[in-house]
This record gives sequence, C-alpha cells and structure tokens, in this order.
Amino acid sequence: MKLLLIEDDPAMQLSLTRSFERRGLQVVSCSDGALALQRWQASLPDVVLLDLSLPHQDGLEVLAQARKAGLSTPVLILTARGTVGDRILGLNVGADDYLPKPFDLDELMARVQALGRRAGGGVGAFSPHTAAPLFCGLRVDQDSGAVYHHDQLLELTPREGALLRALLARPGHAIAKERLFDLVFPGESEVQLEAIEVVAYRLRKRIASTGAQLVSLRGLGYLLKAPT
Repeated sequence: MKLLLIEDDPAMQLSLTRSFERRGLQVVSCSDGALALQRWQASLPDVVLLDLSLPHQDGLEVLAQARKAGLSTPVLILTARGTVGDRILGLNVGADDYLPKPFDLDELMARVQALGRRAGGGVGAFSPHTAAPLFCGLRVDQDSGAVYHHDQLLELTPREGALLRALLARPGHAIAKERLFDLVFPGESEVQLEAIEVVAYRLRKRIASTGAQLVSLRGLGYLLKAPT
C-alpha cells in the first residue's frame, strides 16, 4: 500500500513515516499545502493522510481541489480540530475518515488499512460474468465491488461505494439509516449518525446522470427508485 502523508510538523511526519514503513507501507510525504495536490497527482497513493493546518493552503482547500480534479483516493483527516462541526465539514468536503490529535498509532494503522481495503473495491476491470443485474444501468461487479453504469466505471469514494452497493442490493426497498450507517462507517462509534446524510447527499449527485433516484424517507431510511 502506498500512503501519501500531508503533514507540516517535521517530528510528526518523521515519526509516522517510520512507523508506517516498519509495517511495510510505502510513504510519500509533503509538508506544504500549496504543493500537496501536485504531489497527490504524481504519487497516485492508495490512502491519503491529511493534516488541516498546513502552510500556504488549508487542508480542506487541498481536499476540495482534489475532489474537484476527480481524485477519489480515500482521505483520513488528522487534525487538532476535534469539534463535531469540523468533522462534518471535512466529510462534506470529501473526507472518508477523521481522527483528532492526539491519536493512538494502532488505531490510526487500523483505519488506514480499512480505507485501503475499501478502496481496493473501487477499481477493477469490468467482467459481465461477475456482474449483478442492472438497475437503471447500474451494476456491481461481484469480484471487485466496483460499480458501473453500463460499461462505465463510477468514480466513487469508498463510503459512497459502500452506500450504493447496499442500496443496489435491494432497489426499491427502504433500508434503515442505522443499518446503512453500520455498513458505511463500520466500527466507527465516534462518528455521528447524521454523517450518513452527508454521504447520501454526495452520492445523490454522483448518480444523478444515471436516472436512479436516491430517496430519503423520514423515519425509514433511504431507497433507490427508478425514474417514473
């Protein structure tokens, strides 16, 4: 796994780099917000660790630019900003996970590995022999977990992919928000239930061109609906 570490604290950067390399990860580092997007595009990492307080450009701006540029790499935000508002803002911009400083190194490693595994389900060659039935042209490749609209791979974040796969398993049927939360944020008890609304909002925009409608049902959850 290749990891991009965007962190301006030299001691933190060195410590994390050594810790990850001892665990067999390849680490590319960057300490300047103005250079982060360029390094991201050049290194093509599997996971990005992003600090928010960076020189020359804020981490949230870096993330927003990356998502606008079509970079769907899973992002885990590391920051001393630990309020719920900051977490929701980070998720809304396009982050996949959020860990406030100070943090436990083993927990960080577990989260990075989880993001890496989920990202592995976001790529892969299309194979009609392993594809699920179509719904509005959407199908899930059963081997890779990738979601396609006809033969075009959808660019989804790991959390968007997890939500869409869950909804495609039962199109037309409401799935409880709590159940979807468990699938999209497995084992992440510190994340608020409302975070699933952010993922649903982003996914709704991603699939708008397919015709499938992601419907929110108050008190019931979400469902995928075909156009009428």
